[in-house]
Amino acid sequence: MQFSSSLCRGQLIRRYKRFLADVIHQDSSPEAPLTIHCPNTGKMTGCAEPGWTVYFSTSDNQKRKYAHTWELVENQRGDFICVNTARANLLVGEALEQKRIPQLAQYGDIRAEVRYGNEGSRIDFLLSGGVEPVCYVEVKSVTLLDESEGEMTGQGYFPDTESLRAQKHVRELIDCVNNGHRAVLLFCVLHTGIERVSPASHLDSAYGALVAEALAAGVECLAWRADISPGGMQLVQALPFDMHVNNGA
Repeated sequence: MQFSSSLCRGQLIRRYKRFLADVIHQDSSPEAPLTIHCPNTGKMTGCAEPGWTVYFSTSDNQKRKYAHTWELVENQRGDFICVNTARANLLVGEALEQKRIPQLAQYGDIRAEVRYGNEGSRIDFLLSGGVEPVCYVEVKSVTLLDESEGEMTGQGYFPDTESLRAQKHVRELIDCVNNGHRAVLLFCVLHTGIERVSPASHLDSAYGALVAEALAAGVECLAWRADISPGGMQLVQALPFDMHVNNGA
């Protein structure tokens, strides 16, 4: 996946009001920073430190209040992190079309954002055609890297805070399996420093318990990491998914 326009580079001053960030770039100053849109509603722990290098895209839509969108950040170790969570589904959709995820390559028909379930959800991808049963794929964007005691461990977590929405999606996947379908929880890792993934039970114990229940029911958990640069992104590597991690909680 290539970005539709060349990304501009700047330095983060602050992220605020969830959807806004102030940055310094070549045409601005700390006294008159550029305000850009932040397309991430999460806590963004370890993804939004003042002084870090940010990369943002520019839209030619004259109706937008903020023409620029925050796409990437580079941490102090040189890891690239994609903070635009909408990119996760685009990356997974591209990988599915190109048959680059072996466990899901046998399906001929790929549909996105299909309504399903008892709780009014939309599945990210519904796969069918050629094999049975149909497969429901829920995508989660992973950017939280464990930095306990100041060390980079390579351990990634989802979610980065309590998430009732994420809990609902796991319940829906369990129902899919119980109804005779295949269900996959696909963790799209958008942080180049993450080497393995686990549910963040220390931040959302209910979510951790639901994932354990889902695995026992037959829901599959996959983790794939993206190669990320200001030029573009692509899912390139399967990562281990570990249900139980000693996170010091």
